[in-house]
Formats: sequence, structure tokens, C-alpha cells
Amino acid sequence: MYKSELDKHIEKKTVSNNFVFFGESTFLIDMYTKMMTNIEDSSTLSFYHDEYNFNSAKAHLSQASLFGDRNVLVIKSEKKIDKKQLDIFIDFCEKNPDNIFVYAYYGSDQKAYAKAFEKKSTMSVRFFHPKDFEAQNIIAQIAQEKKVNIDKYSISHLLQIHNGDIALASNELDKLRVYDKAITTKDIDNLVFGLAEVNIDDLIKKILNKKDFKQDLNKLLEHGEDEIRVVTAITAYLTQLYMFNIYIRVNGVPNALEILGYPAPKFVVDEKAALSLKFKPNTYYKLHELLLSSELKMKSSHVDKEAILLSTLIRVQTLL
Repeated sequence: MYKSELDKHIEKKTVSNNFVFFGESTFLIDMYTKMMTNIEDSSTLSFYHDEYNFNSAKAHLSQASLFGDRNVLVIKSEKKIDKKQLDIFIDFCEKNPDNIFVYAYYGSDQKAYAKAFEKKSTMSVRFFHPKDFEAQNIIAQIAQEKKVNIDKYSISHLLQIHNGDIALASNELDKLRVYDKAITTKDIDNLVFGLAEVNIDDLIKKILNKKDFKQDLNKLLEHGEDEIRVVTAITAYLTQLYMFNIYIRVNGVPNALEILGYPAPKFVVDEKAALSLKFKPNTYYKLHELLLSSELKMKSSHVDKEAILLSTLIRVQTLL
């Protein structure tokens, strides 16, 4: 099923107690994993990527709770888990409605779980990158939950600054929530644009032009930027450059409205067009593969995110 179908089940309170989440949007996978497992007084066991252990996971769901709380099992992995093992976890949930199981798959094989559990009660959901109006609605919902007073025009402006990345836009709401007033586009330019767009853009340009970037990176991190956000911003920037590259190779000249979905100043278009053509399609592939792999490593527990980030950016420059 898709996100819209799951939303209807949530609204009608007809959701299952076992889920398989996969797809292109890691933000939505994370968001709905948290939503489905946010159970008060639950006994939760979470595995992140290489931490997964079948016997420990099986024992957690099979044991009876000593205090009457619910057993929740969460597995987040970019590697596919053996379907026989997943079936065992699902069976535990079907036998005991107090159990909850979520398998969040971050890998690229989007067909692996689409129809794998049709005979089970499992809700297998594929999350696509949200379209513009969907992204705006998601940010509006998060803003309401965080009690940030922001209208749809300011939300659209916030998303444009971050190239439609809802994870980055959502994180900005934590900064904006401290202001006890309605947030305007001017506020966003002053509070968000200056740090998130200009500095990260400057950092990315230095990286892609194979210049020394360490001082810029240190300043960003000192200002409170999260390492994962830096990686996702670079990934989004490269994706945009690749879109310019493809469009120019097909059509000869760039068109910001068709490429980005909104008009952009000529100097910005010219700069990104020129930079996009410096790299071959295979280079874009390798860069994305490296950045996505590093992002997943950072999401594991007990890792030095700053060390992984620095190593990743150095490796990016070696690929250029």
C-alpha cells in the first residue's frame, strides 16, 4: 500500500500491529516508524542496521511482559532481512495483539516487500518522496505539533530554501519554535537562509571545487548544525546538479522552472549549470552512493558522526 492508504487506516483506527516500511523517502519511513511505535509504557527493543540479531529479536517478541506493558520490536536496516525471519516476527504479532513490530527497510530494492506479505496482516507501505503540496502539508502538521505559528506561504519558502527536503525543513522548525509570534518569509530569510543556505552552499561549492573546506565545516558544526543534515544537504545539492546535467544534455540549455519547479535568478542558474557539467553521470552515481551510505552509518548508535562526516567529504573530493 501507499502512504495515503495507511493514513486512512490511522484515521479510522484500523491499523495492524506489524508493519514493513520501505521506499524512497527515509524521512517518511522514520516518521511513521516513530508514530507506530510511540506507545506509552512499552518495552521497546530497537536494532539499527548491523546491530540486528535474530535470536534477541525473537526472544523479545515471544516473551510475556512482566509488567503488563506491550512488547515493541523495531528493526532499521539497509540490508534485507530474511523473509522467513520476518514471518516469525509477524506470526508473534498475529498471535499476540499486544506485540508491535516495525521493519524499516532503507535499501534500494523497492520491489522486495511490495507484495511479500499479502497473506499476512502486515501493512507493507512504500513511501515516495512527497510532492510539493504533500511536503507542505507534512511541514504544516509538524509545525502544529511543535506549536510553531507559520502560514503556508512561509512553509513553501522554507521548503524552497532546502530544495524540498522535508527533513531539513522539519529540523528548522525547532529553531523557529522559540519565537512567540507568527513566522514570516522575512524571518526565515534572517533565521534560516543565512545559516542553512548560504553557509552550506559555500561549503558545498568548496568541496566540489576541491578547495579546503575544513574551516567552513567547523563553523557550521559550531553553530549547531547536525552532521546528518550536512550530508543530506550535500546529497540534495548534487541531485539538483544532476537534474541540471541531464536537462542540459537533452535540451541544450537549462530551464530553472522545469528543473527545480520554481524560477531562480539567472546567476544562480548559470552557476549551477556550469558546475553540473563538470561531472560525468557515473561520478554522480558514485557520489550519491557514498553519501547515502555515510548517512546510514551516522544513523547507527554509538558512532562518531563528525569523524564519519569528515572522512566522507574527503572521499567525495577524491571522486571528483
